[in-house]
Amino acid sequence: ILTPGELFISCSEPFDADEYIERLAWRTPGGGSKGGAEAFDPKRLLEEFENHIEELKHLDEKIQRRVEKLEHQCHREAKEFAHKVQDLQRSNQVAFQHFQELDEHISYVATKVCHLGDQLEGVNTPRQRAVEAQRLMTYFNEFLDGELRSDVFNNPEKIKEAADIIQKLHLIAQELPFDRFADVKAKIASKYHDLERQLIQEFTAAQRRGEIGRMREVAAVLLHFKVTHKHWTHFDVSILKEMCVIAHVKEKLDETRHSDVEQYLKNLYDLYTRTTALASKLTEFNLGSDKHTFLSKLIKNIFSSYLESYIEMEKDYLRTRSAMILQRYYDSKNHQKRPQGGGSIQELKERIRQRTNLPLGPSIDTHGETFLSQEVVVNLLQETRHAFERCNRLSDPSDLPKNAFSIFLLLVEHLCVDHIDYALEIGLSAIPSADAKNANLYFLDVVQQANTIFHLFDKQFNDHLMPLISSSPKLTECLHKKKEVIEQMEVKLDTGIDRTLNCMVGQMKHILATEQKKTDFRPEDENNVMIQCTAACSKVCVYVSRQVERVRKSMDGKNVDTVLTELGVRFHRLIHEHLQQYSYSSMGGMLAICDVADYRKSAKDFRVPLVLQLFDTLHALCNLLVVAPDNLKQVCSGEQLTNLDRNLLHAFVQLRVDYRQARLGRHFS
Repeated sequence: ILTPGELFISCSEPFDADEYIERLAWRTPGGGSKGGAEAFDPKRLLEEFENHIEELKHLDEKIQRRVEKLEHQCHREAKEFAHKVQDLQRSNQVAFQHFQELDEHISYVATKVCHLGDQLEGVNTPRQRAVEAQRLMTYFNEFLDGELRSDVFNNPEKIKEAADIIQKLHLIAQELPFDRFADVKAKIASKYHDLERQLIQEFTAAQRRGEIGRMREVAAVLLHFKVTHKHWTHFDVSILKEMCVIAHVKEKLDETRHSDVEQYLKNLYDLYTRTTALASKLTEFNLGSDKHTFLSKLIKNIFSSYLESYIEMEKDYLRTRSAMILQRYYDSKNHQKRPQGGGSIQELKERIRQRTNLPLGPSIDTHGETFLSQEVVVNLLQETRHAFERCNRLSDPSDLPKNAFSIFLLLVEHLCVDHIDYALEIGLSAIPSADAKNANLYFLDVVQQANTIFHLFDKQFNDHLMPLISSSPKLTECLHKKKEVIEQMEVKLDTGIDRTLNCMVGQMKHILATEQKKTDFRPEDENNVMIQCTAACSKVCVYVSRQVERVRKSMDGKNVDTVLTELGVRFHRLIHEHLQQYSYSSMGGMLAICDVADYRKSAKDFRVPLVLQLFDTLHALCNLLVVAPDNLKQVCSGEQLTNLDRNLLHAFVQLRVDYRQARLGRHFS
């Protein structure tokens, strides 16, 4: 017999006073309303209630004393904690003051250092200028004497330093009067043009040797000269740096065209982009009235042979690269990929499965592997994104939509068909039959990952493909292809989810069949029974809660409610049919109500009004198992049962052990 405290604690959450009183009455000898070993004894029941109230008061006082003790302890610890916090705040304030003093000292030192640096710079700058002026005067004297003795003018390896000096002397000479310094001005000008000629020759030689770095160095020196070479009369020497790109297009592309297609495509994209950017810069200079036509023809002559074959090489590379990414993934899983389709029998099985939802052949064990990889998906999408970028830059405007669509088809083939659709096929084959015991339902993991991949696929479609085809007839074709692929995969997802729900219901049915006993609802000793849910009910509720959580993690949006609604309806149908397999004594009816109350709590986890309404109605139906015979008509006309079929109500009343004895059927005649 439970004590008041144990009885109070064993009550379901939230606390229901009516249920508590009902359970107390049932455990009191002579307190029930259905007869039994002892007749109903109101005085004994009143006495039990009064004693129980006194015991609850004592229990309340005991709990209150414990609460006061805990509150006192909490207040004491709160004060101690407050003192510790105050000590820490004071320590922090002291540390903060020290940091402020240190910061001020550092700022003071930094100011002094900056001031000293300014003073040193003020002294050093005039000194450097004086040294530079003295050096230039020394070289100027050599031109006055007519004999260049310095090594810098005679050593070819020091041409860069010599160019810097002669450029400065040339500027100085222009400011000198002609009548007194005509001879030295002529010598400086002669050396100026001589060095200019040498630099141009060096640039040309470096270009022929393919030494781009040397070309950049020479171009940087020539930048300060007023170049008069006949080939460079129309634009500034700063463009020489960029001309290195044009000079080596053929060499850079031909060396990788057949040996490294990936690098070839990267080089082609890079060189073409840099060349078109250079052409834009060149249009700023006086290249004639038809400069745009001239530059367009120049670029076309350089790249035409490469652009003509670009899209085929792009598709071949993307096809090979995607297949390699997929194969590398399956190899890492030690998985030999199964052929898809490939025969009339296989196609027939697929059609039968899609139309009847029947598992054809034994299920395979994937050991929890979904055969979907976000890393693989990201790699495929990244390769395709690079292909779209190259396609946008390298395709002729008239061919751009067609080329972009061909790249999209390759993405569909490798991502949607070879990876996602294949994983769905494996997942469907791995779903066990509905009567399997302890089945591991991994298909929901496949659904979860497939949803994530769909979002990534859709994002790339909108971000990278749509801008390339939005204004062309190919847009309709792309949208149709995308819709077709997604609908095909949704059919398989729906089939797998439906079969998974069947397995869940089958597992519940297995639990009920093995755990539920007929004596659960017809106890031998009606007066010594705990009013609580049965073991079968507890296990089913735990299983259902776990599956509801799995569905929420695997789905998103409205799909969650759709799947949970279907699971909830099947769950209700199973429990409804299960309860109709037993006959119920008065106490057994109370136990059935406890079971349905727990099932209803599980139904709340679905957060679907329809499912909760179904279990509310089932709970009301179970009341027919315990209500007094004279009250049957009143209960049947209640709000929750009045609209139900009379045959259904009668069927539940027939489950009562006292149905024939009490002639309860007359209430439905």
